[in-house]
Amino acid sequence: MPLTVPILAASGDPPFWITLAPMLVIFAIFYFLLIYPVRKRQKALQQVVENLKRGDKVVTNGGIYGEVAAVEGGILYLKIADNTKIKVAKSAIAGLEGEAEPGRTS
Repeated sequence: MPLTVPILAASGDPPFWITLAPMLVIFAIFYFLLIYPVRKRQKALQQVVENLKRGDKVVTNGGIYGEVAAVEGGILYLKIADNTKIKVAKSAIAGLEGEAEPGRTS
């Protein structure tokens, strides 16, 4: 009884799952190397922003350093100098002053 080798489709094309497998592997690699770490950092920053309170020292996306003077919903009032307060959206906060980027280990 001779050994038999599976015969490809009449057109010579490999099965669909063999064609799709490399694309799925590449997507998985991109997800775990690029997408997952960014989402993890975004969630950590969101947690920091939600827990801001009066007296916290923060940095904005524009590079302004200040101390939280008041929190009203989605708005923060930052004290950036004596008798100088500015109104900033919570979404403009990049993180706490003096800390590494949220969610980043080094």
